[in-house]
Amino acid sequence: MLSARHGSLGRLLAALLAAIIVAACNNAQATGRPPARALAAASAASSDPIVVPAPLIDPGLDLRAGPVDVPLELRVPRLRISAPVLGVGLTSKNVMDAPMAPANDPVWEKAFWYRGGGTPGSASTATIAGHVDDVLGRPALFANLKDLRPGDPIVVRDTRSGVDLQFLVTATVTYTLKQTVDPAVLARIYGPGPAAGQGPQLSADGLSHLTLITCAGNWINGARTFDHRLAVYAVSIPLQLMNAVDSRHQRS
Repeated sequence: MLSARHGSLGRLLAALLAAIIVAACNNAQATGRPPARALAAASAASSDPIVVPAPLIDPGLDLRAGPVDVPLELRVPRLRISAPVLGVGLTSKNVMDAPMAPANDPVWEKAFWYRGGGTPGSASTATIAGHVDDVLGRPALFANLKDLRPGDPIVVRDTRSGVDLQFLVTATVTYTLKQTVDPAVLARIYGPGPAAGQGPQLSADGLSHLTLITCAGNWINGARTFDHRLAVYAVSIPLQLMNAVDSRHQRS
């Protein structure tokens, strides 16, 4: 049945979150935010500052609450993606939520920001997921995520201010399900804080990191999931580099 095949799509990151669950259960609001003020302060103090958006959600929102609209738009020029973003937390089964709906619902073309991790643009790691296909097996938002290459741009727009947060792809990695329970892999995808069931932590390089993730590989009937996960890693473009590119463009 199609519904059986896709029954786990709502648990898109089940394997990836395996190492987070125990700690996250002890703190249902693991959106823990020394991060919020600390990340903003670190960005402001940096010699190469990051544009940090205002809070995207109510700080008191439970991590187990359902998906909420957030004022972000994900743009991936190479894939012709321009998608609204939902802020998602953990489901009752302690896995990152990836909402599903009937075949023609717009949810299949929406991106899902994990609100237990970093905010896009802050000096931490933000994670955004998307479906690879819908309940009928038709391509969904991240169907072609595998086509991204290092150097490709990704933009996260704050729709309140119109500010574009610019990122460049640094790597595309496909993981087996076994690899996705490795703490080191979890830390790379979500950042070390969320991977340990804590709030986001400052990145070592002071830059904003972004992970896009979806299912990949072949469908496993017995496990009711795909046998791989695809992660695209990106990093914010330093302001000095952006200015240099702009200047070069103006002279040409």
